[in-house]
Order: sequence, then C-alpha cells, then structure tokens
Amino acid sequence: MSTDEGARAWLRRHGAEQIAHPGGNLYAHLCRVSERLAVLGCGSDVQVAGLTHAVYGTDGFDLALLDRADRAVLRDLVGADAEELVYLYGACDRERSWRKLAQTGQVFDRFAHQVRTPDAAQLRSLVDLSIVNELDVIEQDPAVADRHGTYFRDLFASWAPLASEPVIRDAQRVLRP
Repeated sequence: MSTDEGARAWLRRHGAEQIAHPGGNLYAHLCRVSERLAVLGCGSDVQVAGLTHAVYGTDGFDLALLDRADRAVLRDLVGADAEELVYLYGACDRERSWRKLAQTGQVFDRFAHQVRTPDAAQLRSLVDLSIVNELDVIEQDPAVADRHGTYFRDLFASWAPLASEPVIRDAQRVLRP
C-alpha cells in the first residue's frame, strides 16, 4: 500500500468522512487539497501533508483526529518531512503569523507558544499548502470569497516570493476580482 493509500485509509478509519466541511466532509476536502497540490507540481511529501493537514486540528478548524502527543503515529504513516509540515500547518497561529510571514519568515506555534523559523523549503511548502487549502474552501463555499476575497488576494500577493509559481497563478485565477 502506498503512503497516499495508507493515509487515506487511516483518515477514513478515524472518521474524516463523518466530519462536516465546506464541500461535503473533511475527507473529501483533504483529498481535494492533496490532488490539487499534485496538479500544481508540489512534491509527494507536500501532497501527503495536504492529505493529512488537519490531523492535529488547525487555527481555522479546531478538531483533531490525532493528539499531538502521538506525532509518531503520523510520522510512521506519512514520513518525517510530511509530518513536520502537518504539525507546522496545524500549529500556525494565523493571526500572529500570516500577515508578516513574507517579511519575517516566522510562524508563531500556537501549540508550543513560541516562534519558529522554518527553512526556505519548509516555508514554501507551508505557504503552498496554506494557499491551496484556502482556495479549496473558497471554491466550495463562494460566500468565503465574498467575505474574504480581498484579504486573501492581498495576503497571497504578499506571499508570492515564498510560494511556488503554479500555486500563485492558481490563486490569482481563483481570486480574480
């Protein structure tokens, strides 16, 4: 069984199909995010992180499928690099991190209550995953774009130097004014 197949089976066993989320359920959202990351040329670690990005809960979706104390479970399932990205994504305090991310390169870890400075590759992966996640939510719930489109256009434009070019082009396409 591939890492992707194993992660999908794990998510289904842990109830992701029963958790409501824009566009149906959490499992469908996670699959769409992973598949979009693949289409946009992101690496396999980023794709599987996209598939499992909400496992520890997020600043915008505070429901965890796995306790952070059990990080080894996810690490064994998806690999160390993907798990680290999932942790960083879940830990990111968006209010304290997102607007200044391009200037500082720092993420405030809401779990550990400390600032983290990911390396350039991790930062790109985090930004790509964050953008693709929000694009999926926007496409599944157009009211999000109506309420927050300008914010996301400005935010993602500020992240352009950090993000993969195909991800930024996709964001520009989806968030066209």
